[in-house]
Amino acid sequence: MSKKVGVLLAGCGVYDGSEIHEAVLTMLYLDQADADIICMAPNMEQYHVIDHLSGTEASEKRNVLVESARIARGKIKDLKEVQASDMDALIIPGGFGAAKNLSDFAINNIKAKVHPEVQRIITDMINGKKPVGAICIAPATLTKAIADKHPEVTIGNDLGTADAIEKMGGKHVACAVDQIHVDRKRKIVTTPAYMLGPNIKNVAMGIEKLVTEVLAMI
Repeated sequence: MSKKVGVLLAGCGVYDGSEIHEAVLTMLYLDQADADIICMAPNMEQYHVIDHLSGTEASEKRNVLVESARIARGKIKDLKEVQASDMDALIIPGGFGAAKNLSDFAINNIKAKVHPEVQRIITDMINGKKPVGAICIAPATLTKAIADKHPEVTIGNDLGTADAIEKMGGKHVACAVDQIHVDRKRKIVTTPAYMLGPNIKNVAMGIEKLVTEVLAMI
């Protein structure tokens, strides 16, 4: 029977949603392993919209679930309709949306709040001893969600973010872009991806290892 893996998206685009390369690579490696992919996103207004050509903030408003559906080719669920019992593992791609929409870590740092539905699904997965993978900046939101469990994660080697993770209750481990960190006690796998980059080929190596390890933990 195929393993069912949730992919939690945060919009569409590195500056205000999910990092598209990271999300697509995650789904590619899951599909190559014949896993069933369950895409999901919270049904909410994005924190803001960034023009990815100019890098400036736009005046328009967008919905996280609607934007995430672009990456999922329309096959996506509202996060509130998804339960931990529906899947064997969960992977959270990065992109600033993971720290602006799934939580507000990008704005409020260690005082961040995690979106209630994101908090619920992460907590239920961890409490159910089901593996969770987090990519790029997503480990910061993951750490905030389960701070009482003191997870071991990596976001690469960014000192400011690593320090924030430690202050939120996690343990940060420096890691190269093509490597992963595995917290076996809590069944958490993390990789730096575009926190380090620089190119898609480098990011792909770490994400492939993360997907492989998450599937092996099921």
